[in-house]
Amino acid sequence: MLNILKKLIEDSPQQAITYEEYMNAVLYDETCGYYMKHIQKIGKQGDFITSSNFSNVFGMLFSKVFSEVCTKNELPFLICEIGGGNGRFAKAVLEEWKKQSPETFDLLTYIIIEKSPYHLKLQQEILLVGEKVLQYASIEEIKGDFPQYEGIIISNELFDAFPVRVIEKHKNELVEIKVSIDPDGNLCERVFSLEDDQIINYLNEQKLSLKENQRFEVPLAMITYLQELSHFLTSGLMITIDYGYTNEEWMLPYHQKGSLRGYLNHQMIKDPLKHPSEMDLTTHISFDALQYYGEKNGLQFIGKLRQDEFLIEAGILEYLQDHHDHDPFSEKAKQNRAIRSLIMNGGISESFHVVIQAKNLEVEDLFKQKLAK
Repeated sequence: MLNILKKLIEDSPQQAITYEEYMNAVLYDETCGYYMKHIQKIGKQGDFITSSNFSNVFGMLFSKVFSEVCTKNELPFLICEIGGGNGRFAKAVLEEWKKQSPETFDLLTYIIIEKSPYHLKLQQEILLVGEKVLQYASIEEIKGDFPQYEGIIISNELFDAFPVRVIEKHKNELVEIKVSIDPDGNLCERVFSLEDDQIINYLNEQKLSLKENQRFEVPLAMITYLQELSHFLTSGLMITIDYGYTNEEWMLPYHQKGSLRGYLNHQMIKDPLKHPSEMDLTTHISFDALQYYGEKNGLQFIGKLRQDEFLIEAGILEYLQDHHDHDPFSEKAKQNRAIRSLIMNGGISESFHVVIQAKNLEVEDLFKQKLAK
Protein backbone atom coordinates (compact mmCIF):
# COMPACT_ATOMS: atom_id res chain seq x y z
CA MET A 1 0.00 0.00 0.00
CA LEU A 2 2.81 2.39 0.82
CA ASN A 3 4.32 1.82 -2.62
CA ILE A 4 0.96 2.61 -4.24
CA LEU A 5 0.66 5.81 -2.22
CA LYS A 6 4.22 6.88 -3.02
CA LYS A 7 3.58 6.48 -6.73
CA LEU A 8 0.35 8.48 -6.50
CA ILE A 9 2.21 11.23 -4.68
CA GLU A 10 5.22 11.20 -7.01
CA ASP A 11 2.95 11.39 -10.06
CA SER A 12 0.95 14.34 -8.69
CA PRO A 13 1.95 17.89 -9.78
CA GLN A 14 2.27 19.11 -6.18
CA GLN A 15 3.99 15.95 -4.92
CA ALA A 16 0.96 15.58 -2.64
CA ILE A 17 -2.52 14.08 -2.89
CA THR A 18 -5.78 15.17 -1.30
CA TYR A 19 -7.14 13.27 1.67
CA GLU A 20 -9.95 12.14 -0.63
CA GLU A 21 -7.40 10.49 -2.94
CA TYR A 22 -5.58 9.01 0.05
CA MET A 23 -8.75 7.51 1.52
CA ASN A 24 -9.85 6.15 -1.85
CA ALA A 25 -6.54 4.34 -2.14
CA VAL A 26 -6.19 2.92 1.38
CA LEU A 27 -9.85 1.90 1.64
CA TYR A 28 -10.85 0.91 -1.89
CA ASP A 29 -7.74 0.02 -3.93
CA GLU A 30 -8.60 -3.21 -5.74
CA THR A 31 -5.41 -5.00 -4.76
CA CYS A 32 -4.88 -4.04 -1.13
CA GLY A 33 -7.50 -1.50 0.01
CA TYR A 34 -8.88 -2.13 3.49
CA TYR A 35 -12.43 -2.91 2.37
CA MET A 36 -11.23 -5.09 -0.49
CA LYS A 37 -9.12 -7.43 1.65
CA HIS A 38 -10.25 -10.91 2.61
CA ILE A 39 -10.13 -10.20 6.33
CA GLN A 40 -12.82 -9.91 8.99
CA LYS A 41 -13.71 -6.27 9.59
CA ILE A 42 -17.02 -6.40 11.47
CA GLY A 43 -17.55 -7.99 14.88
CA LYS A 44 -15.44 -8.96 17.87
CA GLN A 45 -12.61 -10.32 15.71
CA GLY A 46 -12.69 -7.29 13.40
CA ASP A 47 -12.09 -3.59 13.86
CA PHE A 48 -15.59 -2.25 14.47
CA ILE A 49 -19.19 -3.32 15.10
CA THR A 50 -22.42 -1.99 13.61
CA SER A 51 -25.94 -1.91 15.08
CA SER A 52 -27.12 -4.39 12.45
CA ASN A 53 -24.52 -6.89 13.66
CA PHE A 54 -25.23 -6.21 17.31
CA SER A 55 -28.38 -8.32 17.19
CA ASN A 56 -30.74 -9.87 14.65
CA VAL A 57 -33.57 -7.90 16.26
CA PHE A 58 -32.30 -4.79 14.46
CA GLY A 59 -32.95 -6.36 11.08
CA MET A 60 -36.19 -7.93 12.31
CA LEU A 61 -37.56 -4.52 13.24
CA PHE A 62 -36.58 -2.98 9.91
CA SER A 63 -38.28 -5.89 8.15
CA LYS A 64 -41.50 -4.73 9.77
CA VAL A 65 -40.81 -1.10 8.80
CA PHE A 66 -40.04 -2.00 5.17
CA SER A 67 -43.13 -4.18 4.83
CA GLU A 68 -45.43 -1.53 6.30
CA VAL A 69 -44.00 1.29 4.18
CA CYS A 70 -44.25 -0.69 0.94
CA THR A 71 -47.79 -1.87 1.71
CA LYS A 72 -49.23 1.44 2.90
CA ASN A 73 -47.61 3.47 0.14
CA GLU A 74 -48.29 0.88 -2.58
CA LEU A 75 -44.61 0.56 -3.43
CA PRO A 76 -43.13 -2.51 -5.10
CA PHE A 77 -41.61 -4.89 -2.55
CA LEU A 78 -38.11 -3.85 -3.54
CA ILE A 79 -35.37 -3.18 -0.97
CA CYS A 80 -31.88 -1.94 -1.84
CA GLU A 81 -29.22 -2.10 0.87
CA ILE A 82 -26.05 -0.14 0.08
CA GLY A 83 -23.01 -1.69 1.73
CA GLY A 84 -24.43 -5.04 2.79
CA GLY A 85 -21.38 -6.04 4.87
CA ASN A 86 -21.45 -9.64 6.01
CA GLY A 87 -25.13 -10.04 5.07
CA ARG A 88 -26.42 -10.47 8.60
CA PHE A 89 -28.84 -7.52 8.38
CA ALA A 90 -30.29 -8.79 5.09
CA LYS A 91 -30.67 -12.30 6.51
CA ALA A 92 -32.56 -11.02 9.56
CA VAL A 93 -34.83 -8.87 7.37
CA LEU A 94 -35.65 -11.71 4.99
CA GLU A 95 -36.25 -14.35 7.67
CA GLU A 96 -38.57 -12.09 9.65
CA TRP A 97 -40.42 -10.96 6.53
CA LYS A 98 -41.04 -14.54 5.44
CA LYS A 99 -42.27 -15.40 8.92
CA GLN A 100 -44.61 -12.42 9.30
CA SER A 101 -45.88 -11.95 5.73
CA PRO A 102 -45.26 -14.99 3.49
CA GLU A 103 -47.68 -13.67 0.85
CA THR A 104 -45.70 -10.45 0.28
CA PHE A 105 -42.38 -12.26 0.77
CA ASP A 106 -43.01 -14.06 -2.51
CA LEU A 107 -43.12 -10.62 -4.19
CA LEU A 108 -39.97 -9.32 -2.47
CA THR A 109 -36.63 -8.66 -4.16
CA TYR A 110 -33.67 -7.70 -1.98
CA ILE A 111 -30.79 -5.89 -3.70
CA ILE A 112 -27.34 -5.44 -2.18
CA ILE A 113 -24.75 -3.00 -3.49
CA GLU A 114 -21.33 -4.23 -2.39
CA LYS A 115 -17.79 -3.70 -3.67
CA SER A 116 -15.86 -5.88 -1.24
CA PRO A 117 -15.12 -9.38 -2.65
CA TYR A 118 -14.80 -10.64 0.91
CA HIS A 119 -18.23 -9.38 1.92
CA LEU A 120 -19.78 -10.61 -1.33
CA LYS A 121 -18.57 -14.09 -0.47
CA LEU A 122 -19.91 -13.88 3.10
CA GLN A 123 -23.30 -12.77 1.79
CA GLN A 124 -23.40 -15.66 -0.67
CA GLU A 125 -22.79 -18.12 2.17
CA ILE A 126 -25.91 -17.12 4.14
CA LEU A 127 -28.33 -15.58 1.60
CA LEU A 128 -30.31 -16.89 -1.37
CA VAL A 129 -28.21 -14.95 -3.87
CA GLY A 130 -29.59 -15.21 -7.39
CA GLU A 131 -33.09 -16.00 -6.14
CA LYS A 132 -34.41 -13.63 -3.50
CA VAL A 133 -31.19 -11.59 -3.26
CA LEU A 134 -29.36 -9.81 -6.08
CA GLN A 135 -25.81 -8.49 -5.73
CA TYR A 136 -24.42 -5.52 -7.65
CA ALA A 137 -21.18 -3.55 -7.46
CA SER A 138 -22.72 -0.13 -8.14
CA ILE A 139 -25.89 1.85 -8.81
CA GLU A 140 -24.90 2.09 -12.45
CA GLU A 141 -24.85 -1.71 -12.68
CA ILE A 142 -28.34 -1.99 -11.15
CA LYS A 143 -29.84 0.38 -13.72
CA GLY A 144 -29.45 -2.27 -16.38
CA ASP A 145 -32.04 -4.44 -14.58
CA PHE A 146 -34.00 -1.71 -12.77
CA PRO A 147 -34.03 1.43 -14.96
CA GLN A 148 -37.02 2.80 -12.99
CA TYR A 149 -36.31 1.97 -9.34
CA GLU A 150 -39.32 2.26 -7.03
CA GLY A 151 -38.91 1.03 -3.48
CA ILE A 152 -36.74 1.55 -0.42
CA ILE A 153 -33.03 2.33 -0.20
CA ILE A 154 -31.27 1.79 3.13
CA SER A 155 -27.69 2.32 4.24
CA ASN A 156 -26.13 1.73 7.64
CA GLU A 157 -22.80 3.46 8.30
CA LEU A 158 -22.23 4.14 4.61
CA PHE A 159 -21.44 7.84 4.32
CA ASP A 160 -19.06 7.85 7.31
CA ALA A 161 -16.68 5.74 5.19
CA PHE A 162 -16.78 8.12 2.21
CA PRO A 163 -13.53 9.94 1.36
CA VAL A 164 -13.38 13.61 2.37
CA ARG A 165 -11.29 16.69 1.70
CA VAL A 166 -9.57 18.21 4.73
CA ILE A 167 -9.21 21.95 5.27
CA GLU A 168 -8.06 24.24 8.08
CA LYS A 169 -7.97 27.93 8.87
CA HIS A 170 -4.45 29.34 9.34
CA LYS A 171 -3.79 33.03 10.02
CA ASN A 172 -7.29 33.88 8.87
CA GLU A 173 -6.80 32.04 5.55
CA LEU A 174 -8.35 28.75 4.47
CA VAL A 175 -5.86 26.05 3.47
CA GLU A 176 -6.16 22.45 2.31
CA ILE A 177 -4.30 19.67 4.10
CA LYS A 178 -2.84 17.10 1.73
CA VAL A 179 -0.83 13.90 2.09
CA SER A 180 2.80 13.72 1.05
CA ILE A 181 6.08 11.91 1.81
CA ASP A 182 8.73 13.31 4.17
CA PRO A 183 12.52 13.02 3.55
CA ASP A 184 12.58 9.76 5.52
CA GLY A 185 9.98 8.18 3.24
CA ASN A 186 7.11 8.40 5.74
CA LEU A 187 3.63 9.70 5.07
CA CYS A 188 3.12 13.27 6.26
CA GLU A 189 0.76 16.22 5.87
CA ARG A 190 1.48 19.35 3.85
CA VAL A 191 -0.41 22.63 3.72
CA PHE A 192 -1.60 24.22 0.46
CA SER A 193 -3.66 27.27 -0.38
CA LEU A 194 -7.32 26.41 -0.82
CA GLU A 195 -8.10 26.77 -4.51
CA ASP A 196 -10.94 24.32 -5.13
CA ASP A 197 -14.18 26.17 -5.90
CA GLN A 198 -16.25 23.11 -4.93
CA ILE A 199 -15.00 23.38 -1.35
CA ILE A 200 -15.51 27.13 -1.23
CA ASN A 201 -19.04 26.72 -2.61
CA TYR A 202 -19.78 24.07 0.00
CA LEU A 203 -18.73 26.38 2.84
CA ASN A 204 -20.83 29.20 1.41
CA GLU A 205 -23.90 27.02 0.82
CA GLN A 206 -23.67 25.55 4.31
CA LYS A 207 -22.96 29.00 5.81
CA LEU A 208 -19.86 27.70 7.59
CA SER A 209 -17.11 29.93 8.92
CA LEU A 210 -14.13 28.17 10.47
CA LYS A 211 -12.36 29.41 13.57
CA GLU A 212 -8.61 29.90 13.70
CA ASN A 213 -6.76 26.52 13.54
CA GLN A 214 -10.03 24.63 13.11
CA ARG A 215 -9.85 21.47 10.99
CA PHE A 216 -12.87 20.44 8.96
CA GLU A 217 -13.78 17.62 6.57
CA VAL A 218 -15.68 18.49 3.38
CA PRO A 219 -17.83 15.60 2.02
CA LEU A 220 -17.70 16.25 -1.72
CA ALA A 221 -17.90 12.51 -2.47
CA MET A 222 -21.09 12.22 -0.41
CA ILE A 223 -22.67 15.06 -2.40
CA THR A 224 -21.83 13.35 -5.69
CA TYR A 225 -23.30 10.06 -4.47
CA LEU A 226 -26.49 11.76 -3.29
CA GLN A 227 -26.93 13.07 -6.83
CA GLU A 228 -26.47 9.55 -8.16
CA LEU A 229 -28.94 8.12 -5.64
CA SER A 230 -31.57 10.71 -6.49
CA HIS A 231 -31.26 9.98 -10.22
CA PHE A 232 -31.56 6.26 -9.46
CA LEU A 233 -34.60 6.49 -7.17
CA THR A 234 -37.74 7.13 -9.23
CA SER A 235 -40.14 6.87 -6.31
CA GLY A 236 -39.71 5.67 -2.76
CA LEU A 237 -37.98 6.13 0.55
CA MET A 238 -34.33 6.50 1.49
CA ILE A 239 -33.26 5.58 5.03
CA THR A 240 -29.79 6.61 6.20
CA ILE A 241 -28.40 5.34 9.52
CA ASP A 242 -25.15 6.97 10.56
CA TYR A 243 -23.34 9.09 13.12
CA GLY A 244 -22.64 12.75 12.57
CA TYR A 245 -23.24 16.35 13.56
CA THR A 246 -25.29 19.33 12.48
CA ASN A 247 -23.42 22.41 11.24
CA GLU A 248 -24.06 24.08 14.58
CA GLU A 249 -22.48 21.12 16.40
CA TRP A 250 -19.50 21.15 14.02
CA MET A 251 -18.64 24.65 15.25
CA LEU A 252 -18.45 23.66 18.92
CA PRO A 253 -14.96 23.87 20.49
CA TYR A 254 -14.54 20.12 21.02
CA HIS A 255 -14.82 19.52 17.27
CA GLN A 256 -11.94 21.88 16.56
CA LYS A 257 -9.73 19.07 15.26
CA GLY A 258 -12.28 17.47 12.93
CA SER A 259 -13.44 13.85 13.08
CA LEU A 260 -11.27 11.82 10.68
CA ARG A 261 -10.10 8.79 12.64
CA GLY A 262 -8.98 5.21 12.20
CA TYR A 263 -10.22 2.08 13.97
CA LEU A 264 -8.04 -0.97 14.45
CA ASN A 265 -9.04 -3.87 16.70
CA HIS A 266 -11.80 -1.65 18.13
CA GLN A 267 -9.23 0.95 19.18
CA MET A 268 -9.45 4.51 17.91
CA ILE A 269 -6.34 5.72 16.06
CA LYS A 270 -6.25 9.52 15.92
CA ASP A 271 -3.64 9.73 13.15
CA PRO A 272 -5.30 8.69 9.84
CA LEU A 273 -1.88 8.26 8.19
CA LYS A 274 -0.96 5.37 10.45
CA HIS A 275 -1.47 1.77 9.31
CA PRO A 276 -2.54 2.60 5.73
CA SER A 277 -4.97 -0.06 4.44
CA GLU A 278 -4.68 -1.95 7.74
CA MET A 279 -7.45 -0.04 9.55
CA ASP A 280 -10.86 1.43 8.91
CA LEU A 281 -11.08 5.19 8.33
CA THR A 282 -14.18 7.14 9.23
CA THR A 283 -15.58 10.64 9.67
CA HIS A 284 -18.76 11.94 11.26
CA ILE A 285 -21.14 12.95 8.49
CA SER A 286 -22.89 16.31 8.14
CA PHE A 287 -26.62 15.87 8.69
CA ASP A 288 -27.32 19.37 7.39
CA ALA A 289 -25.43 18.61 4.18
CA LEU A 290 -27.30 15.31 3.80
CA GLN A 291 -30.60 17.18 4.04
CA TYR A 292 -29.55 20.20 1.95
CA TYR A 293 -28.03 18.33 -0.98
CA GLY A 294 -30.70 15.67 -0.82
CA GLU A 295 -33.43 18.29 -1.22
CA LYS A 296 -31.39 20.04 -3.91
CA ASN A 297 -31.54 16.76 -5.85
CA GLY A 298 -35.20 15.99 -5.30
CA LEU A 299 -35.05 14.00 -2.06
CA GLN A 300 -37.63 15.44 0.32
CA PHE A 301 -36.45 15.56 3.94
CA ILE A 302 -39.01 13.79 6.13
CA GLY A 303 -37.13 13.89 9.39
CA LYS A 304 -34.31 12.72 11.66
CA LEU A 305 -34.43 10.83 14.95
CA ARG A 306 -31.74 9.50 17.22
CA GLN A 307 -31.53 5.76 16.61
CA ASP A 308 -32.82 4.69 20.04
CA GLU A 309 -35.83 7.01 19.67
CA PHE A 310 -36.53 5.68 16.18
CA LEU A 311 -36.32 2.06 17.33
CA ILE A 312 -38.82 2.70 20.11
CA GLU A 313 -41.18 4.59 17.81
CA ALA A 314 -40.92 1.82 15.22
CA GLY A 315 -41.94 -0.79 17.80
CA ILE A 316 -38.82 -2.56 19.04
CA LEU A 317 -40.38 -3.07 22.48
CA GLU A 318 -42.84 -5.44 20.82
CA TYR A 319 -39.93 -7.84 20.38
CA LEU A 320 -39.30 -8.11 24.14
CA GLN A 321 -40.19 -11.65 25.15
CA ASP A 322 -41.43 -13.12 28.41
CA HIS A 323 -39.12 -15.82 29.65
CA HIS A 324 -39.09 -17.56 32.98
CA ASP A 325 -36.01 -19.75 32.69
CA HIS A 326 -32.79 -18.73 34.36
CA ASP A 327 -30.54 -19.43 31.39
CA PRO A 328 -28.83 -16.12 30.52
CA PHE A 329 -27.66 -17.63 27.23
CA SER A 330 -31.10 -18.58 25.89
CA GLU A 331 -32.15 -16.91 22.64
CA LYS A 332 -34.97 -15.05 24.40
CA ALA A 333 -32.62 -13.73 27.09
CA LYS A 334 -30.03 -12.63 24.51
CA GLN A 335 -32.65 -10.85 22.40
CA ASN A 336 -34.05 -9.02 25.41
CA ARG A 337 -30.57 -7.89 26.46
CA ALA A 338 -29.88 -6.70 22.93
CA ILE A 339 -33.07 -4.63 22.86
CA ARG A 340 -32.23 -3.01 26.18
CA SER A 341 -28.70 -2.25 24.97
CA LEU A 342 -30.05 -0.68 21.77
CA ILE A 343 -32.40 1.69 23.59
CA MET A 344 -30.77 2.33 26.97
CA ASN A 345 -29.11 5.63 27.87
CA GLY A 346 -25.43 5.54 26.98
CA GLY A 347 -25.96 2.57 24.65
CA ILE A 348 -24.79 2.12 21.08
CA SER A 349 -27.82 3.90 19.61
CA GLU A 350 -27.07 7.26 21.21
CA SER A 351 -24.29 7.83 18.68
CA PHE A 352 -26.48 7.20 15.63
CA HIS A 353 -29.34 8.94 13.89
CA VAL A 354 -31.90 7.70 11.39
CA VAL A 355 -32.60 10.11 8.52
CA ILE A 356 -35.65 9.61 6.29
CA GLN A 357 -35.87 11.15 2.82
CA ALA A 358 -38.47 10.52 0.10
CA LYS A 359 -38.89 11.06 -3.61
CA ASN A 360 -42.22 11.34 -5.43
CA LEU A 361 -43.93 9.72 -2.48
CA GLU A 362 -46.68 10.90 -0.13
CA VAL A 363 -45.31 9.38 3.06
CA GLU A 364 -47.87 7.90 5.44
CA ASP A 365 -48.72 9.94 8.55
CA LEU A 366 -47.04 7.19 10.56
CA PHE A 367 -43.62 8.49 9.53
CA LYS A 368 -44.57 12.15 9.56
CA GLN A 369 -45.71 11.95 13.18
CA LYS A 370 -42.66 10.05 14.33
CA LEU A 371 -40.01 12.04 12.52
CA ALA A 372 -41.36 15.59 12.50
CA LYS A 373 -40.11 16.23 16.03
